[in-house]
Amino acid sequence: MEPKSRSDDFSKLEGATETGIDRRPQPFRALILEPVLFQRREGGDGDLRANRSPEARLEEAVGLSAAINLDIVSSGVVKISNPKPATLFGEGKVSELAGIVEAEDVDLVVVDHPLTPIQQRNLERRLKTKVIDRTGLILEIFGDRARTKEGKLQVDLAHLTWQKSRLVRSWTHLERQRGGVGFMGGPGETQIESDRRQIQDRITALQKQLEGVRRTRDLHRKKRKKIPQPTVALVGYTNAGKSTLFNRLTKADVLAKDLLFATLDPTLRKITLPHGREVILSDTVGFISDLPTHLVAAFRATLEEVLEADLILHVRDISHPDTDAQAEDVKKTLEDLGVSPQTGAPIIEVWNKIDCLDPAYRDKLLSEQGTEGPIALSALTGDGIDQLYNRIDTFMAEKDDTFTVVLPVSAGELLAQLYQMAEVLDRKDSEETIQATVRVSDKQRGPFRAKFKDYMES
Repeated sequence: MEPKSRSDDFSKLEGATETGIDRRPQPFRALILEPVLFQRREGGDGDLRANRSPEARLEEAVGLSAAINLDIVSSGVVKISNPKPATLFGEGKVSELAGIVEAEDVDLVVVDHPLTPIQQRNLERRLKTKVIDRTGLILEIFGDRARTKEGKLQVDLAHLTWQKSRLVRSWTHLERQRGGVGFMGGPGETQIESDRRQIQDRITALQKQLEGVRRTRDLHRKKRKKIPQPTVALVGYTNAGKSTLFNRLTKADVLAKDLLFATLDPTLRKITLPHGREVILSDTVGFISDLPTHLVAAFRATLEEVLEADLILHVRDISHPDTDAQAEDVKKTLEDLGVSPQTGAPIIEVWNKIDCLDPAYRDKLLSEQGTEGPIALSALTGDGIDQLYNRIDTFMAEKDDTFTVVLPVSAGELLAQLYQMAEVLDRKDSEETIQATVRVSDKQRGPFRAKFKDYMES
């Protein structure tokens, strides 16, 4: 189906833009709206969401929509000075949008703003098409991205929690029948009270299954703690380049695309640092602004890798015009999880995508790399990767203690435990003794001292 030309009426939307069209067979034809709420102030208007420009927020909403291959017919910014409780938009704007939906044969309207259940229902009635808000769009992406059993369970839980909150008295049916997670198809099943009860039963069942997943993950984590391999977690705004950096460091082949939320399920790999130390690197789901609280809660089992990390690398797309605002969103999400420089693992900022910067500025950042502050690099080209390796290595070495242990040659079992609990830096064997200089991680320091206190040189 070839898209129709954009309606002339749509040009009235503030900041309207034309976007590329996805050519897959029969995609959902989508209209993307970026509401900008203003309040009247003496001396002028004020943007209530001024941390980002409306154009940047619209670009992100278009990127989110493109992540699930929507056929984006048109997109635009809509200024709202007096939000309406029933529809968010004013009466005139709703009528204008209804005309655009009909003229452009739109299947889905994405409103990049929280909608109440009443607003969503009324807009669907007036526009005569499916309407989802920012939360619904993010959940749809997560449902499309989940690959592991854990990821699918988490998406289902987040979706059902959100869906339960959307049930209103005027609805007689759920608009969902197809399998899996989704919001864009299918007639429904039963009356509202039965809907609510069935949803709650399913939520309870999913929570029990996720508790089992959490226990299994805890067991795996405890096994990792038995060996001196600290964990380094990658966090950052979605599409900051975490998976590309993960692949660069681990030589892995994790999905890394120029898409928002390309990574959903956590991935762990072992890497070897310049001085031979091994650490576990964890790639995690990207963060985003206005991430719903229940969504963070659903993915807490996955994000526990961040909570348990010895070091956190905050990956930033330093070339993005909103990089500072994105960084603040990441910090806020980490704080919601209970992670901060004061309460959690140390955080090192990694300024990624310097290959997209002006060459002179890029060279300046690379030449100013030091032992403190952010690390500038390009996960794509490899520039600055050595500095990151060295910084991680230095950090881990500072956390460790070095000991000299002298064992009798007959203590074969103790020698084996020594290699399990510590990194052997030097070893000298004689006819009667084995002298080893070892480095012990912070986590292993207590158990190591208890095990080898009678064999340690003062």
